[in-house]
Amino acid sequence: MGRLFGTDGARGVANEFLTAELAMNIGRAAAMVLISDEVEHPTILIGKDTRLSGDMLEGALIAGLCSVGANVHILGVVPTPAVAYLVGKYKADAGIMISASHNPFEFNGIKIFSSTGCKLPDELENKIEEIVLDNVVPYAIADDKNIGKVTYDVQALDEYINHVAESIDGDFEGMEIALDCSNGASYRTAEKLFTKLGAKVHMLFDDPDGININDNCGSTHMENLQAYVREHNLCCGLAFDGDADRCLAVDENGDLVDGDYMIAICANDMKQRGVLKKNAVVGTIMTNMGFNKFCEDNGMQFVATNVGDRYVLEAMLREGYNIGGEQSGHIILSDYATTGDGQLSGAMILSIIKRTGKKLSELATVMKRLPQVLINVKVTPEGKQNFATDEMVQKEIERVGKVLGDRGRILIRVSGTEPLIRVMLEGESHEEIQSLAEQAAQVVRERLA
Repeated sequence: MGRLFGTDGARGVANEFLTAELAMNIGRAAAMVLISDEVEHPTILIGKDTRLSGDMLEGALIAGLCSVGANVHILGVVPTPAVAYLVGKYKADAGIMISASHNPFEFNGIKIFSSTGCKLPDELENKIEEIVLDNVVPYAIADDKNIGKVTYDVQALDEYINHVAESIDGDFEGMEIALDCSNGASYRTAEKLFTKLGAKVHMLFDDPDGININDNCGSTHMENLQAYVREHNLCCGLAFDGDADRCLAVDENGDLVDGDYMIAICANDMKQRGVLKKNAVVGTIMTNMGFNKFCEDNGMQFVATNVGDRYVLEAMLREGYNIGGEQSGHIILSDYATTGDGQLSGAMILSIIKRTGKKLSELATVMKRLPQVLINVKVTPEGKQNFATDEMVQKEIERVGKVLGDRGRILIRVSGTEPLIRVMLEGESHEEIQSLAEQAAQVVRERLA
């Protein structure tokens, strides 16, 4: 992780860490990095989710970009994967998404995509950081004839919706589903997309007011969707996060189908249809151990990366794999998208249900999940920095690992997007790993909070 950009862009509390001035300077620096002899006036797309601070940061970015000579193309409220797709579709030089994904409304973030629709490479992020934080060069100022222009796009949503719909084989006629939009960006796209594909939809949490994004709803709070699917006897439910790059599902019984299960269902279907490239699936070190067993049982290679969809995508691009993702619901289907796309992955699950005639609960039996416990410990910035060198914390990790032996594992890591250290344990006994996780979390809390 860099000093400004984490695993998923620059992120923090809006108007506190992520100020209008910082956003303007990130815009200036981003344009300076993109300007070259071949590209005098780069075109940069800007999208945002529904957070109250989105307008403020959008205005600051526009000012910074235009002051350096970049032209800005405003998409409005759109899902993150729409920005990634439209950068390529419009042949733009970069795209910026203003979002803090699954975080509460007071947070916001700036995520930059390259002209290929992938997250900006580390070396370019480092150059931006050096300009913003170290003042390695003064900010460029365009002369009066070279100030950038702003245009507003009224077709962006339809372009994206059509792209996702065209990626799906078949339709969803006869399927009745619930969609939890998390009061986020998918409130503008989900109903239209899934209705276009033929489903009857029940909309939940699709009335954003700027501060209710992710508030007891969406992919981080599944309880309401689970209850709704049970109560209304629906085929299934899909929940997105604030910027709709994640999706988790609920089966017809109201039981959670997390990202690991969704990836397993999709990978198994792809293998059966002969389209799983290199018989491989990419996950992360947080992927449930049951997924490894699924891959072994089905003749697939499991490739584990560091946590973060950017690392999953890097491995996929490097080796030519076409499916990967995270338990949290970031799922990348690289035949169709260059980033996680919650609506695309959710639609893929529905297409498998429709094509096979199987219920989602039956499809999910392809994998057996090992009990897993995750405890998030809020720590200070210094605590995050000292995690790897704190002797007591490292000794506790070693102790718990010895207790578990080959019956499970402990993984403690620093969050790349929040002021947290995540304590995760897996094992055969939920009672045992819950106790051990609480013990380890208490050591982290005492030493680093």
